[in-house]
Formats: sequence, C-alpha cells, structure tokens
Amino acid sequence: MLFSDFKNHSSTKISDSLLWEYDLNNFDYQDMKSLVIQRVIERGRMDDFYAMINLYGLKEVENTIKKIKCLNDKDINFVSVIFKIPFEELKCYKEQQLIKNH
Repeated sequence: MLFSDFKNHSSTKISDSLLWEYDLNNFDYQDMKSLVIQRVIERGRMDDFYAMINLYGLKEVENTIKKIKCLNDKDINFVSVIFKIPFEELKCYKEQQLIKNH
C-alpha cells in the first residue's frame, strides 16, 4: 500500500487549509471524521494522508471511506486502488451507478 509507512510520519498534521471554513480551535476531529477523510481524499497532499491514517487508524479510514456518499470518478478509483476497496463496497460508487441508470 502507498501509505504503509504512515507510522514514520507520526508528526504530520492535517492541513488547516482543508478545513478552512471551521474554527479549528474548537474543531472535533472525531465527530467530523467523515468530512475530514473526504477532504483529505479530495484535496489532500501526502502528509495529509499520513496524518489522517495516524489520527484515525487504517481500518477506521477504510470503513469511513466505504460510507462516503459522494466522490468523483477519479477519487473513487484512487481509494479503490490505494486502499484495496472493491468498487461495490463504496457507497459513493453505488449511488453513482443508480444515478447513471436513470
């Protein structure tokens, strides 16, 4: 996996710019986990991915990715390949397929 050495990057933090509209002094990263993970997938850099995995753990990141409702095709392919998640397990992929069939 691309981010398998995440433990070597334990000092990285998620970029404040990914959550620009929130007051990060009072931001609850646990309650907003889905939003944080989605923002990192959509706009994050390598350090943001390392920080995300260190913050939530690899299994929790994978489980949360499966529940995200909306990602574009590029991001769906990226998470499927990098985290080895089949398309059929991604809620955003299933939702997208429903819309295309109409």
